[in-house]
Amino acid sequence: MKKIKLYIGLIMIFLFTACEQVIELKLEEATPLVVIDGGISDQNEVQRIKISKTYSFTEPNKFNGASGAKVVLGIDGTGSIVFTEVSPGIYQSVKFRGKSGSKYDISVTLEGQTYKASSVMPVRVPMDSLTFKSYNLFGETKNYVAVNYRDPAGVANQYRYILRFKGVVEKDVVSEDRFDDGNKVTNVIFYELNDLIKGDSIQVEIQCIDRNVYRYFYSLGQNSGGGGPPVAPANPPSNFSNGALGVFSAYTSSIRTALIK
Repeated sequence: MKKIKLYIGLIMIFLFTACEQVIELKLEEATPLVVIDGGISDQNEVQRIKISKTYSFTEPNKFNGASGAKVVLGIDGTGSIVFTEVSPGIYQSVKFRGKSGSKYDISVTLEGQTYKASSVMPVRVPMDSLTFKSYNLFGETKNYVAVNYRDPAGVANQYRYILRFKGVVEKDVVSEDRFDDGNKVTNVIFYELNDLIKGDSIQVEIQCIDRNVYRYFYSLGQNSGGGGPPVAPANPPSNFSNGALGVFSAYTSSIRTALIK
């Protein structure tokens, strides 16, 4: 019986070693694509647009800024503002405040190609407060922060929530008012606060965004598994023409800070 077991073991080892095969992947380099990200807020500030290019997977993960672009912002089809490049791939305007209801058209010309996008700034919905929520999950208490505001009735609203800790974005999620129209809303941001200590503070920004911008960030969250199981990777639906990636958003902003006690 011992000999039989030994023979079976030798046969299995032979089969597994015989099936080994070195597979060489032939990965072709894709043509770099233009990526444009930025927007116009309702805050009286310098507005910024970032322009970059995708790069090979063998290159370091860094911002591959694209210089030499012409960036022009149109406002309600009447006036325009030219952006200035302040560092490779970073373009900024003079200080000004965006206005709810206005349509903003961005035009980016780079290396002979022009990319355009439009966004209408929604009505501002101010944040009322931030509160803390605790949930008992499998015998362990977990703490989160919640955003509180009143959703305007009869208007389709889309929201983006950005949670920052020590200046770093830790959570970036979106929602819509399909089931909350006209209600007082309490939306929990599922970023665990348990590791934060007394005296730490977090900043939460709520942006009101248009439908196309919502679709972009919703798709981005689905690709990364946010709000459910990840889906097959795909580029989020950009609102730029001519094959550019990224998004242009005209948005309102409301910011509050919460102190961990």
